[in-house]
Amino acid sequence: MVDSKFFKGESKTVEFKAKLPDKSETYMKTIIAFANTSGGKLIIGIDDNKSIIGIDKDNIFEIMDKVTNAISDACEPQIVPDISFKTVEDKCILVIEIYPGANRPYYLKSKGKERGTYIRSAATSRLADSDKIRELEMEGKNISWDEQICMGYEVTKDAIDKLCSDIQKYMTLSTSEEIKIPTEKQLINWKVLKKVNDKLLATNAFVLLTSDFFQFAKIQCALFKGITRDVFIDKKEYTGSIYEQVEAAYQFVLRHINRSSEIESLIRIDKYELPTSAIREIIINAQVHRNYMDNSCVQIAIYDDRLEVTSPGTLYGGLTLEEILNGRSKIRNKVIAEIFNKMDLIEQWGTGIQRIINRAKEYELPKPEFREIGNTFRVNLYRKADKKLIKEPIKEPIKEPIKEPIKADKNLIITSKQRKKFDRENLIIKYVEEHGSISNMEARQILVLAESTTKRFLKEMVKEGLLLEKGERKNRRYILANER
Repeated sequence: MVDSKFFKGESKTVEFKAKLPDKSETYMKTIIAFANTSGGKLIIGIDDNKSIIGIDKDNIFEIMDKVTNAISDACEPQIVPDISFKTVEDKCILVIEIYPGANRPYYLKSKGKERGTYIRSAATSRLADSDKIRELEMEGKNISWDEQICMGYEVTKDAIDKLCSDIQKYMTLSTSEEIKIPTEKQLINWKVLKKVNDKLLATNAFVLLTSDFFQFAKIQCALFKGITRDVFIDKKEYTGSIYEQVEAAYQFVLRHINRSSEIESLIRIDKYELPTSAIREIIINAQVHRNYMDNSCVQIAIYDDRLEVTSPGTLYGGLTLEEILNGRSKIRNKVIAEIFNKMDLIEQWGTGIQRIINRAKEYELPKPEFREIGNTFRVNLYRKADKKLIKEPIKEPIKEPIKEPIKADKNLIITSKQRKKFDRENLIIKYVEEHGSISNMEARQILVLAESTTKRFLKEMVKEGLLLEKGERKNRRYILANER
């Protein structure tokens, strides 16, 4: 039997034909599109209404040979299909399975690469544009756009120093250990810079990490009235280095969603209506995994019912929605992803989608939605329909046009580890505000940490000027530094 999921209808990876077309080019576009995208199955003998038509059982092997030869003659590079026949409802159907190709782009020999390269979009096969062909070529060579040289861009010492300083700062935010500042040589090893004939050249990653040179590499944020894009309430554009844009966009979202105060273990805790870690994860993923060859921007839209983040580019490297939901990942921008990882802006590969789903579940929110729409990838994080407003953002629509893009403030950047540190500090401070002081044992119960880790954390708060020590050893307590 054929997998029952095929009978759900045509999709990105499934297409039906009632019979084998006389002209092979009719179905060869689908074969090529499958090879250039996520693979798929072309099923002969089922019509568009999912009715089993079947094919001539007596000629099944002749048809299989015909298809194999047609694919070999028409496609470049060579595509090797997996062809089989199945019996369904006493009728024979032909299943032509095509795997995601490694030698992309695949195209029709008769039309050439520019006019004969096809990709799969939803349940249709369409002609690839020049940017998509270029991306497919890089996939075939296992290289990424961000590691390519940005011709004509000048590398300055100030830009190198700032990037190295920022990387070191983010690496040390959550540790008391001394971490050396990265060097120019390390940037070369990380493929952020390239050295050719003793000349230092910028890669596209270096440009994105240090400037707003690419006009399309920005984040557009908007708050809308209602659940459509008809009326703006607030909107901003953030430029600058791509890691600095992340926190600026994140803060925009926090300003426009609701927040409440809850009491947990006698401690007042501010809680947003949407999980903040999921918001950050979605925005960071949009920056890291977007297609920078697409001259459009990441868009973040807040509606009455949802947060919507749309990034240029579909899933990379033949990935399907089902695969990413199961934790599989492929990196489109290898250099940027590596630097974000070193800066602690992203965590373990392939876990982000599941974390977003888990956080939404913890907040008792509807399941987040992940969709490919045209040449974009969209994530919807839904708000509670019955949520009462705790704070009222401005409800009058904006009348004036958007101002000049805002350069993201590097001082806003907060890594996941730093945010965890801030949360722990707030727990301690709120407890001391309520009780006047705190001991190591009380702090351990609040933070759920080991004794030595709690002691070290309290010492760091003293060092940072947040707390003061009072008393000796077992009788030692900590008070707020401004209440001495």
